[in-house]
Amino acid sequence: MRALEILPGLVSWNLILFPYWGIFVIPTVVAYFVLLFNIYWFYQSFQIAITATIAHLRIQAAMKYDWALDLKSFPDWKRVNNVIIIPTYREPLHTLERTLESLAKQTLPLSQLTVVVAQEKRAPKDEWEPKMATLKKKFGKIFGHFVVTLHELIPGEIIGKASNERYAAIWVERELIKKGGMDINYMTVTSCDADHVYHPNHFAYLTFKFLDNPKRYLYFWQPSIMFYNNIWNIPAINRVLNSLFSIYILSMLPRKDRLINQQNYSLSFKLLKEAGYWDPDKIPEDWGIFFKAFYKKRGKLEVDAIYLPVYVDAVEATSTWKTIKNQYSQVKRWAWGVSDSPWIIKNYLN
Repeated sequence: MRALEILPGLVSWNLILFPYWGIFVIPTVVAYFVLLFNIYWFYQSFQIAITATIAHLRIQAAMKYDWALDLKSFPDWKRVNNVIIIPTYREPLHTLERTLESLAKQTLPLSQLTVVVAQEKRAPKDEWEPKMATLKKKFGKIFGHFVVTLHELIPGEIIGKASNERYAAIWVERELIKKGGMDINYMTVTSCDADHVYHPNHFAYLTFKFLDNPKRYLYFWQPSIMFYNNIWNIPAINRVLNSLFSIYILSMLPRKDRLINQQNYSLSFKLLKEAGYWDPDKIPEDWGIFFKAFYKKRGKLEVDAIYLPVYVDAVEATSTWKTIKNQYSQVKRWAWGVSDSPWIIKNYLN
């Protein structure tokens, strides 16, 4: 296992440093290495340009399409219930309201949405209590269910999205499925950050995808994550970087061979339960739940694209330097996903 932990860093640093020391020892090999790298880089850039364009055109079409009308071709469409889990710690009220307002504008009947605001108990009580009361007053009667859960860390859990979402999902299973009588076979669950803003067609599209797929319990659904909520409020250098992030994620949607769920994604509640929910001791929860389900189903798992945008906040701070610094911290946090690599490789070999 230790060898697998070393492998990502060993390969990365050797690729980075090879031209610097190799030029003195095997310059011809270095020359071919650089040439091949340039060819590979061109191939990847060309591929991203093509697939991003394809995804963009499909998104433009999906934004205009009447998914709610098409959904009515299924006799059981009203039985589907979409659970949206929104983990929150100390996000401001206006950010949460913006997310919930985008859910309130869905073209799917709102009675088919169950919204779970998953609050962390470790936040100051005098801060989250009035905030949750305001949200309940404003949105409590709009959706089929509007619930606030309060997650308290227990031994074996770490601070993060995964442990909070796990607690909320188990609450839904206990209170709404076992006690409330919801049919788990007709339920999706969506992992949603507190700053995510949906297109009005999102859950009508997701419900259509769910019903239209005979292998619905073996699928994740992934929309296009776009860091555009506050794009004009951040420095130009950060705008370039966040635009590139958005284009790269966009380009992955048509690539079924490479598409893996991230940040905001959906799956059937049945698959989530069978996989054992999110691991409460992991930081990278999106890849974590995918590979947990992937190995549970012995590789019979796919990720399908939702060709609609989910707009999210780019990193923003009070000054250019602080914004750049926070952007670096965000990318570093994403890079922690490499901690899953040894576990992924080991299970793949097994």
